[in-house]
Amino acid sequence: MRVITLLTDFGMKDSYVGVMKGVILRINPEATVIDLCHEVAPQDILGAAFILKSSYRYFSDGTIHVVVVDPGVGSGRRVVCLRTSRYFFLAPDNGVLTLILQNEKIGEMVEVANGKYFLGEVSQTFHGRDIFAPVAAHLSKGVNLTELGPRISQAPLDSKHLKGQIKQVEIPRVNLRDDGNIEGEVIYIDRFGNLITNIARSDWEELKEKFPHYAVRILVGGKEISRVNKSYAETEPGELLAIFGSSNNLEISLSQGNAHQALGIGLGGKVVVEML
Repeated sequence: MRVITLLTDFGMKDSYVGVMKGVILRINPEATVIDLCHEVAPQDILGAAFILKSSYRYFSDGTIHVVVVDPGVGSGRRVVCLRTSRYFFLAPDNGVLTLILQNEKIGEMVEVANGKYFLGEVSQTFHGRDIFAPVAAHLSKGVNLTELGPRISQAPLDSKHLKGQIKQVEIPRVNLRDDGNIEGEVIYIDRFGNLITNIARSDWEELKEKFPHYAVRILVGGKEISRVNKSYAETEPGELLAIFGSSNNLEISLSQGNAHQALGIGLGGKVVVEML
């Protein structure tokens, strides 16, 4: 009776999400299936990794997080399932679990290869229906991880020790410049047009501790922002602002507007925090 979350780039125009739910509930009618997000940009592995990292901790122990953002569907890429102390993660081996590996100790990980738990004949284009959905449903009924396929690793391991065993993508890192300032970049854009950066609250707190009496200047898209807001309401409509959002990453927003459109900045856009 575990919870199963679904994170995909399928969108809601087509029947893909509904069919996955149908497969899950046919195998386990008592499962609770939650739509985490289906509007990941097509094939955006890093975006999916960020959404998963920002969300997974808010679910009950035993939750099975299923990710189907899968540019390599139909190729030789593996499907993997891993267990942490609290959760299961079922995903293609394409780097989408990178941030989970960096934030969690992995208790056990297997390659999902046992066709007994697949949906009959597996198509070349819809592994969400034929592999991910039925495997998640069987897991929710108590199937042991090792029944799904050969073990990849077993021990409390982190991303460093798992290099070479599971694919990991390069996560953009902030640049702590020689002058003490921070150079980051946009790693995710939400539906409101907020530009979410890789500058963490801890980076900001460290900078403030080093320069306690300095004013701040944030440079983005040729514009300057002179403070970090505590709320959106502190800024007038139409003005740019910087704020730490729910992910605890610095966001560049436009009050009652769309910063992405206003600044013309996309993924990888530079954001610099300076102390003056």
